[in-house]
Amino acid sequence: MKINKILIAIDDSKYSEHAAGYGFELAKFYRAEVALVNIVEAIIPPASTSPDMLTGTPFDGSIINEPEIINAQKEASENTIQRIITTFAGDLNVTHFTEYGTPRENILSCCKQFNADLIVMGTHSRTGIDRLLMGSVAEDVVRHAAVPVLVVPFKESESQ
Repeated sequence: MKINKILIAIDDSKYSEHAAGYGFELAKFYRAEVALVNIVEAIIPPASTSPDMLTGTPFDGSIINEPEIINAQKEASENTIQRIITTFAGDLNVTHFTEYGTPRENILSCCKQFNADLIVMGTHSRTGIDRLLMGSVAEDVVRHAAVPVLVVPFKESESQ
């Protein structure tokens, strides 16, 4: 098996930064190309029948589509990508994607578009009710990916 292209899924967390380190080390070892993907999820306020405290109007549960918010999300994504490139890429040329929507679908779509041989991603190690409510993006990607997925765990003791 030859690893020529590695897709690294990142967000703005210590978990994905830790995984990105692994991904870039693998890329250097295999002399593989690297692509980063950062997913911007839509902001959906909770549906509520009680008035919003700021405007006095109820939320309708729709996606917030304000240009200022979208621009702020795009800028945050670009900053995250640039920070990871600066920290880990060295002399590697890095392709990057900022996608909007569902993490699993977009990670798998970028994998196909980039023609990746491997996906590297971190896990937030959620358990219990957090996992039930938030789900596991890593688990979802592993179940649906057509290529191997390296899920890099992160223990709080590693950050010290």
